Amino acid sequence: MDTADRPDAAARRGPCAAIPAEQMGFVRQILDRIGDKWSMLVIAVLDTGPLRYTDLQREVPGISQRMLTLTVRQLQQDGLVTRTAHAEVPPRVEYALTPLGRSLHQIVTSLITWVADHHGQIREHRTNAATTP
Repeated sequence: MDTADRPDAAARRGPCAAIPAEQMGFVRQILDRIGDKWSMLVIAVLDTGPLRYTDLQREVPGISQRMLTLTVRQLQQDGLVTRTAHAEVPPRVEYALTPLGRSLHQIVTSLITWVADHHGQIREHRTNAATTP
């Protein structure tokens, strides 16, 4: 197998060329985590400040309770979101962006804005591709 064909081979050009081959697997994991639709939407919504779980679920249309729980847990594991449980009756739990999460917010918001601005064109291309033999 040619070195360039190996999945762990270093890239020769582009942004991946600056990343050592032994780190690429972890870099791909991070991109997969922050690049999924639910993580991006949660990060975008939390920019306004801490939100309770139910408020967060309300602000992210279409997310199920199970998926929101999994998403905030993973974002917390990666240090992008904090979970604060307040000792009150009834119990109150809030989620907020960490400084690391806030550093990602502008990038996420730019991507969401780009999608919102261009979804019609992409939909048209997909329709054309589906009807072209």
